[in-house]
Amino acid sequence: MRIAVIGVGRMGVVHAGTLAALPAVDVLVTDVDRDRARTVAEELGVEAGGDVADAMKASDAVVIAAATDAHAPLVHQAADAELPTFCEKPISLDVASTAEVVAHVRDAGIPFQMGFQRRFDGGYRAAHDLVAGGGLGTLYVVRMAGHDPAPPHEAYIPVSGGIFKDFSVHDFDALRFVTGQEVVETYADGAVIGFPVFEKYGDVDTAVATFRLSGGAFGILSVTRHDPLGYDVRMELLGSGDSVVVGWDARMPLRSVEPEGTPAPADPYPQFQARFAAAYRAEMEWFVELAAGRRESPCTAEDALEALRIAVACDRSRAEHRPVRVEEVG
Repeated sequence: MRIAVIGVGRMGVVHAGTLAALPAVDVLVTDVDRDRARTVAEELGVEAGGDVADAMKASDAVVIAAATDAHAPLVHQAADAELPTFCEKPISLDVASTAEVVAHVRDAGIPFQMGFQRRFDGGYRAAHDLVAGGGLGTLYVVRMAGHDPAPPHEAYIPVSGGIFKDFSVHDFDALRFVTGQEVVETYADGAVIGFPVFEKYGDVDTAVATFRLSGGAFGILSVTRHDPLGYDVRMELLGSGDSVVVGWDARMPLRSVEPEGTPAPADPYPQFQARFAAAYRAEMEWFVELAAGRRESPCTAEDALEALRIAVACDRSRAEHRPVRVEEVG
């Protein structure tokens, strides 16, 4: 099977490297920066392709990891070509164009997998299985933390979509995946506390949100663009039968101030690629099986749309200082 990786920025390189290491997979990489595509191809020992149309014609499936504003047009192009498609988040930053892609993917009938890698993380999957199997009992509260080690460079801020669409959308998908419930209503707030550059673009560097879930449970989220100890992503689930946490391991960037507590780790997670390295490999391995027709999609275009609707509801809540029901988001 030949798979074209379209876009070889930081995630495209990761996916191309994973695919290149898999047996029976030939990789072709392409990028608007042709020199970069050739450099990456040489480093990985794969083929560098020409433009996107030629790459699609020469391939059996595609992995879309280009710039955000190119995702939706590329998925439309892949659907027209009837190619199995993997797409990094987001499909688009607005609901209407995302819904158009969802409809096109559905009508074309192509295998499609969204790049929400937390669904392939061992901890999140274990929490999902515990909830689904009834081991957690009645779910009361889900607490989520998403803390980046450092803010992104300024050029990224105006095209990111904002803190909820860019960063927290992974938490929103994980919340749906793990609990099996939908977000009914949210109340969100945020501010610029440490990095004034975000204010220039109407964004924030620190935010919080609460959620009312369809099964009666509540969710709580904290998200920041700076954590001095490292990359910290966790989910705590409190139920009538058990209390568990995802992301609590020897590299979790958090220290206890109790007299006999745990000190800060010597080797904390420096960024998301390190924290979810195994999950990124697993999702690409799954996509190869999906493209070959041997598995169903674990994360659909519809899932991407639902996570985006929650993010939009959070943005609206922050802007209007009121609870927002997700059904308000078209």
